[in-house]
Amino acid sequence: MPFSPFKLCPEIQHALDAVGFSTPTPIQEKVIPLVLERKDIMARAQTGSGKSASFVLPILELWRANKGEGKAKIKALVLTPTRELTTQVAEAFITFGQSLHVKPKIVSIIGGEKIGEQLYDIQQGCDIVVATSGRLLDIMSKQQINLSHVEFFVLDEADKMMDMGFEQELGVILDALPSLRQNLLFSATYPPKVQALTLKITKNALEVVIEAETPTVERIVQRAISVNRENRSPLLRQLLRENDWKRVLVFMANKRACENIAMKFRKHGFNAEAFHGDLVQEGRAWALQALKEAKVNILFATDIAARGLDIEEVSCVINFDLPRSTEDYIHRIGRTGRAGREGVAISFIGLEDEAHFALIEKRCAIKLSKEQIEGFEREGAVPQKEKGSAPIKGKRKSKKDKLREQASEKPAS
Repeated sequence: MPFSPFKLCPEIQHALDAVGFSTPTPIQEKVIPLVLERKDIMARAQTGSGKSASFVLPILELWRANKGEGKAKIKALVLTPTRELTTQVAEAFITFGQSLHVKPKIVSIIGGEKIGEQLYDIQQGCDIVVATSGRLLDIMSKQQINLSHVEFFVLDEADKMMDMGFEQELGVILDALPSLRQNLLFSATYPPKVQALTLKITKNALEVVIEAETPTVERIVQRAISVNRENRSPLLRQLLRENDWKRVLVFMANKRACENIAMKFRKHGFNAEAFHGDLVQEGRAWALQALKEAKVNILFATDIAARGLDIEEVSCVINFDLPRSTEDYIHRIGRTGRAGREGVAISFIGLEDEAHFALIEKRCAIKLSKEQIEGFEREGAVPQKEKGSAPIKGKRKSKKDKLREQASEKPAS
């Protein structure tokens, strides 16, 4: 169906037409009417399903109808796990609100940029704030932001935020918000810790679940290559030379590995850059834009690139290191094969990775035949996990016993 049944104002409909949005995605179709009815929502859908527009559009519509007079006050607060997603959500508000007679003032608050400029933008008055929680707390600690007028509180990628320890920050933010507000939570997965988070924020959320038609996107060709860890770099260089991949996203285990391998690949003549959380914001933005414009064609990244980033035409995703979380496998490979295009996802499987990759296959409902590439055949035996002795029922020490032991070991003061 088109967007017309939602009865969005002509100005927002014009913005939708301008960017070519003619048919809502399943999550937009379910969530937009509920937001317009002022319902609290807990929505679960895969990354790339159109979650942002499902809350941006109705918030703009409701803000337009009740924007009030005088200096702008913060009516909507959106929290996201990464700087890049914060920027993208802020841009979505700007894009879909561009035709409104009175445009909302949007401020994005992220680390890696000068806090003074962000404080100035807030003090000048703004309607919608999109933020990462860390920088928001910095500004709150300076008592330079008033959240007492917030009507919409949005938590995007809630499961990712929980992985980053957001529950420790949530209480401070909730205390600054009015108790009467609309709460909108979005998550790709719904583990117990996200369920607990939801109950801290709202007791009345309607659950919206958009199940993927298949656990993985069918247009993505998935491959698993068995290779010894020390041969992964030369194998990757060979694959890059043999294939006409315009944009390649290579996932690494940590920030240091990203920098080291990007530097080594540049020495081998490849146009490669690193992307991770320790880069200054200007460097992160430049790397992403360079990949989008094909000025860089290989980006070595940590899992901050696995969700929310809108990079079109990624030809291939390489799991140089397997993700720690099995769910992140789907998020990673979902960076390719977007907008109806075909894509390739390749995972390197070392001897130490066999058990973990088997778990990924089980939980993601896939089964891949392991390949061997000539000249890079994997050698050695898969390490066998040693089984410990079975616990004796009733013999495990309680927490109180352990605390007593620790106390007795401390020297007397």
